[in-house]
Amino acid sequence: MPSSSTSDTTPASRPRRVAVVTGASRGIGAATASLLASGGFRVVVNYRSSAAEADEVVETISAAGGEAVAIRADVTAADDVSALMSETERRWGRIDVVVHNALIPFAITSFADLSWEQLGGKLDRELHAAFLVTKAVVPGMMSRKYGRLVYLSTGLSRRPRAGMITLGTAKAALDQFVRYVALEVAPHGITANLVAPATVDETKVTEQLTADQIDHLGATNPMGRLVRPEEIARTVAFLASEASAFTTGHYLPVNGGLSMD
Repeated sequence: MPSSSTSDTTPASRPRRVAVVTGASRGIGAATASLLASGGFRVVVNYRSSAAEADEVVETISAAGGEAVAIRADVTAADDVSALMSETERRWGRIDVVVHNALIPFAITSFADLSWEQLGGKLDRELHAAFLVTKAVVPGMMSRKYGRLVYLSTGLSRRPRAGMITLGTAKAALDQFVRYVALEVAPHGITANLVAPATVDETKVTEQLTADQIDHLGATNPMGRLVRPEEIARTVAFLASEASAFTTGHYLPVNGGLSMD
């Protein structure tokens, strides 16, 4: 039986909830897609270039009795986002949840070596993707008086770390964007929240770090290790559920006690 944190106990006559997870071919996105599907959601596994990995996620969900489909889209391209959401609505008639997890590439560099193209480019692509995805789904959610918007941020948006200026700055802008969205859509039964992990094991970000850096980050966490994708997925799943109806505009750290606000 699905856990109450991920499933929606609804009358049989009501359609099953539909979730779109961007950047879901691996890592946090794949873990989130699988967890939502296990809770009864129909899930779109969005990917940009990793078709084989996205298909594997869908196959895993299907084998466990869930329902999912892989759809390619570059979330920084307006036509792609429009096609992604249109195909989802054509297939399943609605979009109830969007988990915006797609990682926009960024440079790891000091400010001394930083170019405006690196910083400005990351800012533009980060906010453009969030803007396009949100714009594409909010009207339908408003018409149904229901929606869950969940965005992946990072603890680096509040607590800087050397070399991470492009990611931290762009995610700080995303954080504020989501708060403004949350304020505006709240009267329509739509929530918008941020999940902010510490460094997550087995993701594209950690692949850019050295083994010594990863070991250091794990050792300095109060829990003595990095957070895992499935642990992030559990927090996302709560925010994607009906149980989170009165939680909006929040920034939820998942960091093992690395920071305590």
